[in-house]
Amino acid sequence: MKIVIIGSGNVAFHLAKAFTQNEISVSQIFGRNETDLKEISEVLGIPFSTEKLLDADLYVIAVKDESIEEVSKIIKEKNCLVAHTSGSVEIEKLIGNYRKASFYPLQTFSKTKSLDYDKIPFFLEAKNDQDFDLLKKLAQKISPKVMKSTFEQRKYIHLTAVFACNFTNHLFAKAKEISDSQNIPFDYFLPLIDETVEKIHQISPKDAQTGPAIRQDEKILNSHKKLIKDKDAKDIFEVMNTSIKNMYKNQNSEL
Repeated sequence: MKIVIIGSGNVAFHLAKAFTQNEISVSQIFGRNETDLKEISEVLGIPFSTEKLLDADLYVIAVKDESIEEVSKIIKEKNCLVAHTSGSVEIEKLIGNYRKASFYPLQTFSKTKSLDYDKIPFFLEAKNDQDFDLLKKLAQKISPKVMKSTFEQRKYIHLTAVFACNFTNHLFAKAKEISDSQNIPFDYFLPLIDETVEKIHQISPKDAQTGPAIRQDEKILNSHKKLIKDKDAKDIFEVMNTSIKNMYKNQNSEL
């Protein structure tokens, strides 16, 4: 089976690397950014092009959500399968006379950060059982965590990921701003962050919650609020604490 990956960003790089490490041959990496494509090619030994798209049995489109529809139009093959990697775009956005699918890896990707690909869940959607089975076999060469999902499910999977990953990382960034403002090394907070994440591998996030908001400790909450000068940080502080207090009404906890 000939596979072409379209894209040169974080997802394209890691998918190409995951395929290569699991002996899945990739015939070409195709895209517009020659610098990034060349870097991927040199690291993984996969041919690249910015001009001529090779014929393939499977095209994996790993580009920004807003570019998927336009990029999908460049594929002229009729007897092929085209799958995008988005959690928030329906497969009907793929424009072309070919078979359509979704091949969604649930992970945050950065080129400079190595990943254990066998821990990444893959959520798949296809128009027919044959195409789904093909994608399933492909994904299972990378990870045992493979699940069939509809577009409706994928939307909620992506929304959950935004809360669990994107929002959480933004809170880390805002926390670092506070520690930096007082010349406190942010590294000192990493054991706390690690334990917070490690804990939810063993108990539910709701049961793992600690802190002044769950205790309804208004004295501490007010003293913290007075320390915050940044408006965005203060808004986040108020919204988060209100949400925690509402979730744990009539409950008590100890830090």
